[in-house]
Amino acid sequence: MKITVIGTGYVGLVAGACLADMGNNVICIDNNVEKLNQLKNGIIPIYEPGLEELVKSNVLENRLTFSDDIDNAVKVSQVCFIAVGTPQGEDGSADLQYVFEVAKSIAKAMNGYKVIVDKSTVPVGTAEKVTELIKANTTYSFDVVSNPEFLKQGNAVDDFLHPDRVIIGSNSDEATKIMQEIYSPFFRTGNRVIVMDVKSAEMTKYAANSFLAVKISFMNEIANLCEKIGADAEMVRVGISTDSRIGNKFLFPGLGYGGSCFPKDVKALVNTAKENRFDMSIIKAADNVNKKQRVLFIDKIKAKFGSDLNGKVFGVWGLAFKPKTNDMREAPAITIINALLEMGAKVKAYDPKAMETAKFYFGDKITYTKNSYEALEGADAMLLLTEWNEFRRPDFERIKTLLKSPVIFDGRNQYDAVRLSEKGFEYHQVGKGN
Repeated sequence: MKITVIGTGYVGLVAGACLADMGNNVICIDNNVEKLNQLKNGIIPIYEPGLEELVKSNVLENRLTFSDDIDNAVKVSQVCFIAVGTPQGEDGSADLQYVFEVAKSIAKAMNGYKVIVDKSTVPVGTAEKVTELIKANTTYSFDVVSNPEFLKQGNAVDDFLHPDRVIIGSNSDEATKIMQEIYSPFFRTGNRVIVMDVKSAEMTKYAANSFLAVKISFMNEIANLCEKIGADAEMVRVGISTDSRIGNKFLFPGLGYGGSCFPKDVKALVNTAKENRFDMSIIKAADNVNKKQRVLFIDKIKAKFGSDLNGKVFGVWGLAFKPKTNDMREAPAITIINALLEMGAKVKAYDPKAMETAKFYFGDKITYTKNSYEALEGADAMLLLTEWNEFRRPDFERIKTLLKSPVIFDGRNQYDAVRLSEKGFEYHQVGKGN
């Protein structure tokens, strides 16, 4: 099948490469000429395990191409995926200007029946607006489908190639049949395609992400209470996660959620509710707890060193919002490092993949080191902010010799408190008394 994917960001590039890998002819469209030139030369602008190899192999097989010619791409394709950004507005709502611009461009280029797919995360009712916009700019028949993505950064390629389910929001039998044909190669054993109406599909994406955000914030609140009463949040986590009704995912206490999805989608859902005169009290609470979690971590540092951090140096391990990505959108590291800088501290930081991304946020206000241990040389304390695998079993004896004092603030509860105490470290965690 001939497919156009408009937008070569995180979702669009992964979707385009994976659809091409299933034998489709895919044109990825973007208006950023520099990015297109990089992609044509095999340079991938985002870090995602397996993506570079997938893009290069499908480009080599001529199944995947990159272009800025949306008019031609639409004309030669039967299905057009809209995968442009929907950034958060000042009021928390999703900014749909790019979605609408693309929809209008598709309409003007149409030369026959097309299926237009909202792959971007969009509020309930967006498909109706896209439909009206296209109708106003073409006389050809078409259908608008909602096909939300559920990709986890760091595992996105595998998630797309082996999805646990695919949601198709469609009010058209013809469009549904075409979408089922697209996804049939991904389900050789069992059919996990779920067809529903468009509005329900749009809502499903927000409901899923908001539920996971609530789960994370719930565990962080429990962890904070554990600190107050002397309970061990890790033991509580194990105790509740073995209940099959609860499960063991998204229950690790820490610095809260970040990235491009959870924070934005939670706020967008709250805003949608507000527009419809409904109060999403649980969802709002999850957002508030998430913000507070970073403040509480900063408070731990202030309790140890005071509010005046002039002359203090902190070695930071981890800048990305989660492992296996270079994405720092809404990353806890941004809030925490900026707070340290405002109190007069100096920061030396290392991340396996997000060093260049960090320069966009901090410029020359912090020191970027070549490796994790260099970040600790002469530091008053080590801060673990992202749980990369390479940070899991470090040389603690070496760490102790590098730090001015053996103090670790662990925002991810990654280490064994008893072992570190035996080695002479002062170890601060989330959800445990120190």
